[in-house]
Amino acid sequence: MSRASSLTTPAADAAAPERDPGKITVAFTLNGRPVTMAVAPMRRLTLMLREELGLTGTKVGCDAGDCGACTVLIDGEAVCACMVPAGRLEGRSVETVEALARDGAPSPLQESFLRHGAAQCGICTPGMLMSAEALLRRNPLPSEQEVKDAIGGVLCRCTGYAKIIQAVKNAATVLPAASIAWTACRRSWAPTPSAPTGGRPTASSPRSSAARTTGRGSASATSRPSRRGIRASST
Repeated sequence: MSRASSLTTPAADAAAPERDPGKITVAFTLNGRPVTMAVAPMRRLTLMLREELGLTGTKVGCDAGDCGACTVLIDGEAVCACMVPAGRLEGRSVETVEALARDGAPSPLQESFLRHGAAQCGICTPGMLMSAEALLRRNPLPSEQEVKDAIGGVLCRCTGYAKIIQAVKNAATVLPAASIAWTACRRSWAPTPSAPTGGRPTASSPRSSAARTTGRGSASATSRPSRRGIRASST
């Protein structure tokens, strides 16, 4: 590159938009729609989803990759969103619990959670759903042990996991496999202006079982949420 080509004129400098030196621009796909954001490179995906993008279905439990409440799918793999920095999202496909429902109707997996009473306080439910979704896409008819392995990285403090395991197995055996493994990218999501931007469900803000399961108002053998975030690209 010549010296002349590397220089810009004052007029060009003036026309260029100001850029925060502490931020980077990342472009990725979120629930089937392209997203471009200017964000600090180490900002957690959980905060991006909840605070900048208004998707509060993803819950924050520990911010350490231990509880699995923040599990989302990145390129189809269950990952703890609290361990994913913005700088690792370029070119990735991110799916949250809001992507599961189609045309406002719960997905087959969500319906099964409702029927079996698998949605308890709601903190772990989105993580359970996304972990189970990743499993069923890869293996539409898993064994009980495979279900246990898949959800083993998501901690539930309400039950002994029995209802959750039954719900996943029911979704795998009673409902058509083709409807379970449908692609979330087909659904067009639009943010709700009045959606809350942070915090956890409390006694003063009760949520229905339907709300807890919908999030609204290469994987390992076990497919547990990755605590290390997404892997570096091989290219």
